[in-house]
Amino acid sequence: MVQLAAAVYAIASLAAVAVQAGPAANPSAAGTAITSAAIISEVEMARWLATTDAELTFVGARPFNPLDKRAAQSTTVTFCTKLIGPVCGGTCTVYIGGADCLAANGTVCLTATEDVAFCDAARCNGDCGVLSQCGSPLPGGFCATPGTLSILVSAL
Repeated sequence: MVQLAAAVYAIASLAAVAVQAGPAANPSAAGTAITSAAIISEVEMARWLATTDAELTFVGARPFNPLDKRAAQSTTVTFCTKLIGPVCGGTCTVYIGGADCLAANGTVCLTATEDVAFCDAARCNGDCGVLSQCGSPLPGGFCATPGTLSILVSAL
């Protein structure tokens, strides 16, 4: 229950900052805008998390707080187990944190606030694609990624 309360607080904090700041661009680490529809802003991620009926599990150091000094170094990745028509859902995991290789067995779709790689083998091995080059975009800023077993979140 504490984790859920912390997650709701983090989403509400992010939404409050978003309302004050307006739409935000999503720059890459190099400072140029990423044009992929599968990489979404933190505001769009917070909106999706607040309105989805998917079953959510949060992992990572702690829920996102946009006022935290290290918030700019975090990437939020949401990856799910079902496509319901063209909509990503089912059971979803939300990772908030820095560089890591995430076990993602059963993932069929994902989105993130920064570019990530999705791989067809465990431990971020095998053939990997990158979210910024999503070949199968889905509504809500998601990308269809069937066969994904791991996700590589790189350092910003």
